[in-house]
Amino acid sequence: MRLPHLIAVACLLGSAALPATAQPGSRSSYMHHNITVGGGSMVPGAALSGAFSPSGFLRISYGYRFLKNVQADTGIDIGFLSAGVKDFYQSQYGPLRIRDYEYMVPLGARVVLPFRDERIQLHAGGGGAYLRYSERSTQPFANAGIRLDCPVCNARSGWGTYGSAGASIAVTPGGHIRVGGTVNVYRATTDGQGVGTLQAGPTSDRWINAAIELKFAF
Repeated sequence: MRLPHLIAVACLLGSAALPATAQPGSRSSYMHHNITVGGGSMVPGAALSGAFSPSGFLRISYGYRFLKNVQADTGIDIGFLSAGVKDFYQSQYGPLRIRDYEYMVPLGARVVLPFRDERIQLHAGGGGAYLRYSERSTQPFANAGIRLDCPVCNARSGWGTYGSAGASIAVTPGGHIRVGGTVNVYRATTDGQGVGTLQAGPTSDRWINAAIELKFAF
């Protein structure tokens, strides 16, 4: 199972297993489960400067707010084509297109500051993070359950930390749907094969990922 699928399954299982939320509408209540989808721009830095370029990304995350002002978070940011890989692998079934993808998985917590009876929320937090950059080929037979190997596709990964800050506002009565934005800053040491023009070996990486988000709370 691929990494994005694992994160999605974990979020669904977590929302099903954790206890019920407080009833919305009370001034002292807050909702425990928070599912977020969004996207925006990711900007590489540090050792990645020159080898990677700013690109778009998608975000899926889940947070469990176990105290009024504290929420545990996990999720994934998936970036596209930041390394500029546009190659082809000549397989026995014909040429397979190769592109690069960047995965960032934060594991941490945030402090939540609610205002106006939860209508407005500010938040900031951080924790650990797993980063992986990989080259992947197209899979023409994926619908048939057949996956073709790509022996020329490279990958690298590593662990580090992240920090985040953002805000959101409720757009429905009770605050079940919110819109907002969050900036995540990742710092990590990755190692492995070269991806794009980035050489093999350890590097100290930085990413600034800014996203517009749609949040579902219950």
